[in-house]
Amino acid sequence: MVSLCIFDLDGTLINTIEDLADSTNYVLEQHGMKTFPTEQYYYFVGNGMVKLMERVTGLSPETGQFQQLYSEMLERYSQHSMDKTKPYHGMPETLTQLTQLGIECAVLSNKDDQFVKTLMERCFPKIQFAKLLGKRAEFPVKPDPASLRFLMESLKKTPQECIYIGDSDVDVMTAHNGGLQCIGAEWGFRGRQELMDAGADFLAENPIDILQFV
Repeated sequence: MVSLCIFDLDGTLINTIEDLADSTNYVLEQHGMKTFPTEQYYYFVGNGMVKLMERVTGLSPETGQFQQLYSEMLERYSQHSMDKTKPYHGMPETLTQLTQLGIECAVLSNKDDQFVKTLMERCFPKIQFAKLLGKRAEFPVKPDPASLRFLMESLKKTPQECIYIGDSDVDVMTAHNGGLQCIGAEWGFRGRQELMDAGADFLAENPIDILQFV
């Protein structure tokens, strides 16, 4: 029986795409570099903010120029991460119902750890999450399952007691690499087809549909 729902963040719990695109494009424009339509960012995000900057700049993360751009992007985003970001419709109610059923909720994201905690406090002030875990230096980014296993172990949960909810192939792979089933969030950044192709165990058209699978 499921006693812990583990959620991806961007594109699953909250819609962050405009603030990510705006902050990144601002830095690119300041340096005379090519900017991108917001729609393209749906496919730039998902593997962490370093990979996001690598994709839009074409630079190696080892270069000094990349490090400067990345630092500026983090600074810009830290100041504007809540300009347009908001929870998906029905998500606060879904989280509330899960907790009322005695099911704990946690967050596992490739977004930097500092942003995960800040965004959750602002977007879901009434929800008590069992654990919030973003990108940390000691763990590879998803779909490597190391951070997922750490999260489960810290809450004394087995894979059989958990289910993972996410909107991309990265999330499906993360769940399966950690021995969990995955609910694909059709409302997110990547859509139904990618989730089906990746082998999502269940598909939820809306957040409230999650309740059918726990």
